[in-house]
Amino acid sequence: MEKVNLAKQLVEWRRDFHQYPETGFLEMRTASILASILAGLGFDLQLGKEVMSDHHCMGKPDEESTKKHLQWAMTNGASKNYIEYFSEGYTGVVATLDTKKEGPTIAYRFDMDALDINESGDGDHYPNLECFKSKIPDKMHACGHDAHMSIGLGLATLLTANKDNLCGKIKLIFQPAEEGTRGAKSMVQANVVTDVDYLVASHIGTGVPHNHFVAANNGFLATTKLDISFNGMASHAGSRPEEGKNALLAAASAALNIYAIPRHSEGTTRVNVGELHAGTGRNIIANQAKLKVETRGETSSINDYVKDQVESIVAGAATMYQIDYDIEVVGEGLSRRCSTDLASILNECAQESSAIAESFIENNDSAGSEDATYFMEAVQKNGGLATYCIFGTELAAGHHNEKFDINEDTLLPAVEILYSSAVKLCGKE
Repeated sequence: MEKVNLAKQLVEWRRDFHQYPETGFLEMRTASILASILAGLGFDLQLGKEVMSDHHCMGKPDEESTKKHLQWAMTNGASKNYIEYFSEGYTGVVATLDTKKEGPTIAYRFDMDALDINESGDGDHYPNLECFKSKIPDKMHACGHDAHMSIGLGLATLLTANKDNLCGKIKLIFQPAEEGTRGAKSMVQANVVTDVDYLVASHIGTGVPHNHFVAANNGFLATTKLDISFNGMASHAGSRPEEGKNALLAAASAALNIYAIPRHSEGTTRVNVGELHAGTGRNIIANQAKLKVETRGETSSINDYVKDQVESIVAGAATMYQIDYDIEVVGEGLSRRCSTDLASILNECAQESSAIAESFIENNDSAGSEDATYFMEAVQKNGGLATYCIFGTELAAGHHNEKFDINEDTLLPAVEILYSSAVKLCGKE
């Protein structure tokens, strides 16, 4: 495919995904379309439960929500040939190009999910102006995953067209539920990267300027997402207050004390109580309360320290008010450093690109959390190399913002850099 045609196709793919955002483990339309395109390009496919361990999916929607969304996907453009593979909410896709020639196995990881955000309808919002704004209320691609999937398909297109110049195997991993760090672990546990020698994960934006490139984005904080529930006993607040066991007070006590967790001397820590819901009426002792909490740490061990403190505080609060509690882990990500040798190769590819004004080997600033670290850890523990690179772009607003949008001129250079890395790693000698 000529460069100008590929650039146009990348935009078309990205805008289609943007209009039909699907959140974690519900990417049914998205995954079915990806599978259809990749099959048409000649890739071997592994889908759904073939590439996801059901015991390691965190924060997965319930069966009723999943079935309801399946019906939505089937009436909104899902591929009929592939939708059944994803009907239970296991929406991972792994596409493999086997050159049948001896060589390494390289994997590229792309995330798929959207966010629970209502996209801006303002007149100056470019997706609104160009008629590719989200069609789904309160759902939006506000982090660039629509662009990531488009880049993945573009890479697949170039790989297929140049298969004769490659050796080994190349895997394209399309991962569900990155938001909330929920989906990667299940794919790792399904042995998706057991045979991988090189792994490249990537992201667009994240504050890196347009036409700039970071080959190794370190600084990811390990994280745990916790759903906490307190279960007490309701009673009339006026006539029988002594008979109640107050879940609201337990939750409030836990929330306040969570913020009092001492920081760790060996590195950065974060903790946040993002939601607290409790009670059913002003004259009723609250018998139910729920907290949504996240912990983060500069290393996985520091994050474990914060998480352990949260669990102790919750147990103590429940004991104080003589009620029961439950803690569910609904997401988790690791800390991980990129492999410098692989990052150097990506950096060379970027420096050879006429579209890149400046390229950097690494960035060590704290960068939130990412569950691509599960893939990275698995590959590195097996003796392979892994990196996480950033394609800089102009952003209309920050990530996870209702006015988020990217400069689509970033798409083609991103594809070309990743393809160039495949040639350097899997090119025929």
